[in-house]
Amino acid sequence: MNVRSLLLTGGGLVALLVSIAVAVTIGSADISTGDVGASVAAHLGLGDSTLAPLRDGIVWNLRMPRTLLAAVCGAGLALCGAVMQSLLRNPLADPFVLGVSSGASTGAVAVAVLGVGGGAVSLSAGAFLGALLSFGLVLLLSHSLGTDTDRVVLSGVAALQLFSALTSFTVLTSADAETTRGVLFWLLGSLSGAEWGQVLLCAAVLTLVLAVCLGYARTLDAFAFGDEAAAGLGVRVARTRLVLLCATALLTAALVSCAGAIGFVGLVLPHATRALTGPGHARLLPVTALTGAVFLVWVDTLARTVLDPREVPVGVVTSLIGVPAFVAVLYRGRRRT
Repeated sequence: MNVRSLLLTGGGLVALLVSIAVAVTIGSADISTGDVGASVAAHLGLGDSTLAPLRDGIVWNLRMPRTLLAAVCGAGLALCGAVMQSLLRNPLADPFVLGVSSGASTGAVAVAVLGVGGGAVSLSAGAFLGALLSFGLVLLLSHSLGTDTDRVVLSGVAALQLFSALTSFTVLTSADAETTRGVLFWLLGSLSGAEWGQVLLCAAVLTLVLAVCLGYARTLDAFAFGDEAAAGLGVRVARTRLVLLCATALLTAALVSCAGAIGFVGLVLPHATRALTGPGHARLLPVTALTGAVFLVWVDTLARTVLDPREVPVGVVTSLIGVPAFVAVLYRGRRRT
């Protein structure tokens, strides 16, 4: 790792830590960064808490897990977007191109509206199973993974349309107004119900997938020249694509099951980060993950405070920010050509 990589990665880590510490203090309750540090230290066994139980609960049980989940989701979605764009050689690819988000929506709606599982299956578990089902359908449709990336994309579009239709049909025919509103809020992306168990699960999956993707960093560089060129360099194209598709689908499924579908993070941020790091994936992937983490921490903070005490779904805010940003990226790319 060269000096530039160290500076970018180190700067990203510092920005992330500062963002988390400051974001936790923002809200209707008056919390300082010192309060955050005292609460975290106490719960990690590094000292006794000097905070009142109410303030400690706000920091540790409400704001901290939500902020950390936002960081993990932002990092994971940005990472998956960068991998998918390189793997499929498609600048418009994002983590949801495999239909995972629509499958998760169907699974969540089946639990929340139809009562599938009889109360033994949570909404997050239903979303995760639905996401895996959708990805399985994509794999079944795109059986020739090694030779045709377009087949993967088209299979993802087919799965997305199918499960979106099933979700809409279920909501329209079986849900009452209150249930529909709750489901819609989740479908648009929300971190309001963040729990420590979700943070730990998503962080563990993110760590595993990031390690796998970094292990294939040079292989992803080879994919930039096409499948034939990659094969000529000794890359097992079909096997590599299958491994990375499964890894990104697993991470996306875990994130969507906990936070809903948060759009544009995985589409825009890889392009923006690539302008800083260059195309090399050994540098691009970790910096993209850190950029996504910082971005979503602040977007979620905005979403929960801008209309306080009401909350805006975080997916709505990412779209409002992401569309102009993506237009700017496209315009910049056009000027370069």
